[in-house]
This record gives sequence, structure tokens and C-alpha cells, in this order.
Amino acid sequence: MQLRNRSTPAFDSAAFLAHAGLGRRIVELEPKEVFFSQGDFADTVFYLQKGRAKLTVVSESGKEATITLLSAGDFVGEESLASIPGLRLATASAVNSCSALKITRDEMTRVMHDEPTFADFFLKFMLVRSMRTQADLVDQLFNSSEKRLARILLLMAEFGKPGERDTFIPPISQETLAEMIGTTRSRVSFFMNRFRALGYINYNGRIQVNKSLLNVVLLDQLPEHNSQKPALPIIGAILKPVIPIVQTIFKPVIPLVGAIKRKLSVEQPGA
Repeated sequence: MQLRNRSTPAFDSAAFLAHAGLGRRIVELEPKEVFFSQGDFADTVFYLQKGRAKLTVVSESGKEATITLLSAGDFVGEESLASIPGLRLATASAVNSCSALKITRDEMTRVMHDEPTFADFFLKFMLVRSMRTQADLVDQLFNSSEKRLARILLLMAEFGKPGERDTFIPPISQETLAEMIGTTRSRVSFFMNRFRALGYINYNGRIQVNKSLLNVVLLDQLPEHNSQKPALPIIGAILKPVIPIVQTIFKPVIPLVGAIKRKLSVEQPGA
């Protein structure tokens, strides 16, 4: 009897990240609830399916700082994949209601080893995050606190990603924004009022970011700046060559994230 060659079905990364299974389970978090805390043993990775989260660190003196914001499609806790797992360096907590896939270190290591498609997807995510971290550092070194605030608001509204964006950002306090850009709450309040007066944002219970805020970051189009600064500031010149690379990296990632979201929406029609 002749045996037929049966091709192995391609690994579905979207299905893997959308469903619970061996070594992974879906967790639901309410606002301010933590995924993990600074100092915890690093033994799991989370994939954020829905909602927004933030990473914070606390100094020995008790001062807290927010170092990054996370949105659907982001991994968090990837330090657990180090060859010698250690302790969490930061605390991850929910900004609004979140759904996440909690994956054990062993399962994450297995699927990356056995499934090149998934390993490629995760590697692209890590590369994008590395570039984002470098952009954050350049932003901190070269930009004013006003431009840093504009950039954070645009990132929270997900400007620059493909598709239609919800320009309303999740609830966030001025204290948190001040921690992220390295200034005081009173300065953030001053800048927010200024942005609203210029029509860059709308604020009526929730903050809505308008596309015109991009002019602050890309063209320095604030009234007193127009006659003093060139059209393309140094930060724009530094990041301009990177934009095509980021677009190339995101190109295969965006459809997969979209597929995960579609699977979740079909399975949870009332969510």
C-alpha cells in the first residue's frame, strides 16, 4: 500500500496568540491591576490582546517613573526569556481593562524553537521595540518637554500605524505624563491647555488627539518657533532614514496583529 505524503499545516501564529492552550492562558485585568511587579521572578511572557498597559519603575527612594506605554499587539515580560532568568526590572499594570495571553517561559521557548514563523514574528517585534527605545532616548536628549509631550500623545493615539485610529487616548493623569517626559505636572497642564487652545487636542472628559499635533513634532510649528527654527529639526533629520526600515518591519507584523484581533472579535461578539 502506498502512503500519501501529507504536508504539515503551516503554524498559525494568530491562533496561537488568540487562544489559551498548553502553557498559556488568557487573563483579564481591570484598570490599575498588575501583570507583574518589580522584583518578581521572571518566568512568564504576556501578549496584550486588548487594552492599554504601562511599565513603571520605582527607585530605592520610592520615586516612581513611567518608562513606556503598551497597546494591543505588544509583548511584555520578555526578559523572562533570558538564558538565566532573573527578577522583573519593572512593574507592568493595566491602564484600562485588558485581556492578555499569559505564556510560560518553557512554552514560549518551545514555540520559538519549533516554529520559525513565530520566532520571526517575535524577532521583528523586539527589533521595533529596540528602535522605539532608541527614539525615546533621542527624544529625551534633544527635544523640549513640550515636544516630548506631543510625541507621547501621538504614540498613545497610535498615529503612524496603518488603518483607522481611535484618536481618543486612554485615561491618563497629568502626573503620569509628567513622569514620562521628565517635567512637572504644572508644566504638563500648561502645555495641554496650550495644545487645546491651538486646536491640537480636544479635551472634554477624554483627550482626543488631532492630526495637526504632528506639526509640533515634525515641523516645530508652534507660534513663537516658526521664525526661529528650520522646517526639519535635528530630531527629524536623525529619524528620517529610519522610517522606511520601520515600515518594512511593520509590514508583515500588522496583518498578523489584525488577524488576532479579528479572531478575538468573532469569538467575543459582545466584547
